[in-house]
Parts: sequence; C-alpha cells; structure tokens
Amino acid sequence: MLLPRAASGVAIGALLDGLEAVECHSLMVVHRGEVVAEGWWAPYSADRLQLLYSLTKTFTAMAVGMVVDEGLLSLDDRVVDVLPEHVPDGLSEQGRGLTVHHLLTMTTGQAVDSLEEAWQLEPGDLVKGFLRVPFAGPSGERHVYDNSTTFVLARMVERVTGLGLPELLDQRLFRPMGIEDVEWDRVASGAAFGFHGLHLTTEAVAAVGELLLRGGRWGDQQLVPRWWVELATQRHVETLPLPGWTENPDFQSGYGYQVWISRHGFFGHGAWGQYCVVVPSHELVVVVTGVAEATDVLPGVLWERLLPVLGGDEPGVDLDLQAGDPESRGDLDLEAGVALAERLRRLTLPLPAGSAEPGRSAKASIVASESSALPVGTAVVVDPVDGGWIVRLGFDVAVGHGDWRESAPLGRPVVAAGAWQGDTFVADLYVITTPHRVRLVVEAGTATATWNAVPLTGPNLELHLRAPLMTRPDVA
Repeated sequence: MLLPRAASGVAIGALLDGLEAVECHSLMVVHRGEVVAEGWWAPYSADRLQLLYSLTKTFTAMAVGMVVDEGLLSLDDRVVDVLPEHVPDGLSEQGRGLTVHHLLTMTTGQAVDSLEEAWQLEPGDLVKGFLRVPFAGPSGERHVYDNSTTFVLARMVERVTGLGLPELLDQRLFRPMGIEDVEWDRVASGAAFGFHGLHLTTEAVAAVGELLLRGGRWGDQQLVPRWWVELATQRHVETLPLPGWTENPDFQSGYGYQVWISRHGFFGHGAWGQYCVVVPSHELVVVVTGVAEATDVLPGVLWERLLPVLGGDEPGVDLDLQAGDPESRGDLDLEAGVALAERLRRLTLPLPAGSAEPGRSAKASIVASESSALPVGTAVVVDPVDGGWIVRLGFDVAVGHGDWRESAPLGRPVVAAGAWQGDTFVADLYVITTPHRVRLVVEAGTATATWNAVPLTGPNLELHLRAPLMTRPDVA
C-alpha cells in the first residue's frame, strides 16, 4: 500500500453521480495525503495495471527534470547537439535551433501533431523523421500537441544518462516510492515510446500525483527536484482548442512541461480518459481511468461535484466527513459513509445479458465491420465448457457466464463474459490492462468483433494481447 487510508467522505457520492456520463474503470481520491475514496468497476480491480496513454508524458518530463538538475542536460540544449547522428542532411536553421524547452512545451513550430508524417518520412528513425517535417511557424510561440516531441525527449534523456527511460525511472522514481509493478509498451526497436505506453496501477498514479503535490518529495527523499516541479507545473504557453476535441476550458488554460494547466491546478491526461488531477490549493489528487467519448467530462466534473464540497476556491474544508470525534458525527453522516463504502465496493460494468444454454456451440467467420478487432475471414468457434465457453479466434479466450473469466492466450490478460441472446452469442472481451474491450457477436455463421474505442496502436486484437506490445503507433 503506497498511501494511507481514511474513512470515506460522504461527499464523494456526488462525484460518482457526475461520472455516470462516462465508462469509468477506476477512481481514487486523495485528500491531505490520505485516500478518502477508491473504487474499481469490475472486472477492473486495484491490482491491475492500466495503460496511461499520454499521461506517460508527465513521467518522461520528470525524467528530464532529474537529468537537468544533475547538469547532464539543460533547457537550452539543442536536439542536434545531443543526438547528432539523427540529424538529416540539409536541416534548416530553425530545425537546428530546437531546444529541450521547445520540446517540453510543444512549441517547435509544427502545424499539427507531426508523429504520423515523421514516421512516414523515416520509418526506422522517428527523431530524424521529426526533424524532417516542415515547419509551419516560428519555434517558441504556439503550442501544438505533438507526440514526437516527447519521443525525442526520451531519447535525449537516454543519451545523456546511458540508461533506458524505463530503467532510469525505475531506479530513481518507482523503486524509491515502492512501486514495483510497471510495464512499458515499446516501438519495434525496443525503445519505450515515452509519449505513451506506461502501465501503472491506479494507486501508483495517485501516489505520483501526491509526489508532485509535495513538490517532488516522498518521505525523506527528494525524488524530483522541487524547483523542477514548480517550473513544470506552471503555464509556459497558451493552449488552443485541439482539432477534433470538444472545447474544454481546462485544456485551454495553458501548458507546462508535458502537463496541462487547469483552472484549479494541473493535470496529466491520456487518451479516452486517463487522468491524474492535482489541486494544490486543496491538497487534493484525483485519479480516474476509463473510456470517455469527450474531454469535456473531466476534469470539469470535479469542479462541479467535488470542489464545492471543499469550499469552492477557498481551501481548508475537510473532505473526509467521517474524520474526528465519533460523538461529534451525526447518524446521517455515518449512514451515508457506510452507504458510500458499499457503493464503491459494488461498482461494476454490466455483464452481457442472456442465458448459458449449456452444450450449445457455434461456428462463424468474421465479416467486415467498423472498428473491427479481427481480420475479415477469421474463424470463430464457440465451444461450451463448464459455466462458460472457450472462444477460439486463432487463440483461445475463456468466457464466463454471469461472471468474468480470465485467460492470457498470448501473454497479456483478457477478461471476458458472454451469453446467448436467442440465436445470437454475445461476449465482451476486456483487454484488462487497457481502457479497451471488444464486443463479439456471433449469429447465423457470421461474426463481428468491434472495439469500444480503437486503440491508438492499431485495431488488431492479437497485437494487444502480446506482452510487451512492440509496434509503431497507427495515428492516421
């Protein structure tokens, strides 16, 4: 256990109500250094690692801060000087002038995220591809969300330290904090993406949020320089509405060093709703993982549902309404606290409705569908077993009826449940260390396998069940 626990505060119920608009997988609220509410929507659970997507960027920035503090790198160091073998011929003066600060603030001068074009230009060398992408404006002025910048930062950190990014953070951040369970997705060369691909438990993310709240200090160790945390979490550049994103004042309040500045603090964010929100004025850290269709759900719901309980913009109100002398607490508060604890314990995602029909089997082939997780023509066999099924997709997945069954056919776990609905077999396959799941529907010899949200690293389900995932991302 990384963080101490306090009795749940009744105020969290309003926050849970507000989160009903999205599919949540986990929630942890830390107030004044203690966990006051935590919950996981089954089949997700406390011990599960979760893919953080772009929340990974904040961790890469912490690694940058560590090496800058040691004098191994500076904010004014240029990419061309630290990584000279990646410099393309004929690079412009603007390209030669790109610095660590430009990368951290994503103000390199690109018009859009350069990742796809960079990898097309140089499939085996993203740094060189990034430097080859034409500039649309001057560097240092306009923030454009750009995954390539963080990839380059990761390679610069590795060059000056001689350590891989995962190894560096393991030695200097995770192990000193007591975080032992960590996974990284990697590109085909074996290097960590840096801009995405880190897997941690919900509590580990909350603990790192608490570390940042404490100015980089954990116990008696200063793991991240305080001056760096203060610098990284302040507004360096204005942010504009992101293409294809719902306008959100918290994503338009400025950008620090690989961290978003919010109306009430700062936060890290990963695709489809992986959040670590820090509100220094209220000594508050909130972590949410899940699948959200739009970015306007969070962190705004925190301001609407939780901040008023804390006194709005006035710090000092105790969120833990169960703390203090038991005789001073009303029966209503006690009953509400017990009810909230039970609500948190019973959180679950819906199981597919329908019957088991023991002995019934099916055979089918995957047909074309939008967001398909399996290639057209893939053979699907549903074989009944005691209390569920084995679904054969070229690899075998265990599927439960009325409960979740876990298997790891290719290395990474998948948790699944299913049911017969008349002549149709339906199963939900959760790639449980990610936000993603596949809905399998088998009927009359045909089948579809559809993602709830297509992973950024491509739609092939088999790829996402292999550990570690090693690929270049498909960001088209």
